[in-house]
Amino acid sequence: MTANILDGHMHARILIDSIADELDQLPRVPGLAVVLVGDDPASQIYVQSKIRMAERLGLRGEVEFLSHDASEADLLGVIDALNARDDIDGILVQLPLPAHIDTLRIMAAVDPCKDVDGLHALNAGRLFHGDDALVPCTPLGCLRLIKSIRTDLTGCHAVVIGSSNVVGKPMAALLLKEHATVTQTHVHTRGISDICRQADILVSAVGKAGLVRGDWIKPQAIVIDVGTTRVEKPEGGYEVRGDVTFDEAVRVASAITPVPRGVGPMTIACLMENTVKAAKARSARLQ
Repeated sequence: MTANILDGHMHARILIDSIADELDQLPRVPGLAVVLVGDDPASQIYVQSKIRMAERLGLRGEVEFLSHDASEADLLGVIDALNARDDIDGILVQLPLPAHIDTLRIMAAVDPCKDVDGLHALNAGRLFHGDDALVPCTPLGCLRLIKSIRTDLTGCHAVVIGSSNVVGKPMAALLLKEHATVTQTHVHTRGISDICRQADILVSAVGKAGLVRGDWIKPQAIVIDVGTTRVEKPEGGYEVRGDVTFDEAVRVASAITPVPRGVGPMTIACLMENTVKAAKARSARLQ
């Protein structure tokens, strides 16, 4: 018996179709701006994927490019300009930023009403308070995949591996909001494999290939693999692997996301959802 493979592309298409139906309710086409600092190839691919999806959906997407040696002041100036533009509803600063730039300061500079990555402290605080907020796209996509298998998470034991501001912490908050009992683990957690074996829902987001073995997984658990690591192949070239040892886990879990084609497409679809949500909220305030 093998697990149900959660096809991120299929679930993303379903979400995108539902978002498209909402666009007719808006007085104008929403605008999404992605800010990219530097020339990291992986970041460039991610940014282009986001802009292509925006344009395919009918949104207006644009990219602001800055060189790797751009100063923090330069980046803050670009964000200030985007905050002031009436035709931009969503702003996303592609991470990671160069080491000389303070990421938290940059996130704090984005208008929280346009913060479609959900990383501004105001949106993070609203999420932890259980209030309506723009939620980080990756954990939001993870939750949608989990609920495609199990709609009611009340009383489930969920284990989140990783405590980043981008995935781990907001993932835990979303699961708590769904009335799950949440254990959050991190690099200093002792006995992590024993903790994972108790999980009805296991989400791993640390970027360490093959960390989670099949014997870490409770039979029939839902497993969401957020990790992506480029690993060199013996015959040359690279492949992308997740945190979970897929060939082992698929024999134990009830449902599992593959890497790639799992969480990634849902992250982009949820970015589109957040952009439309931000545009609707801004239109309502201007009426």
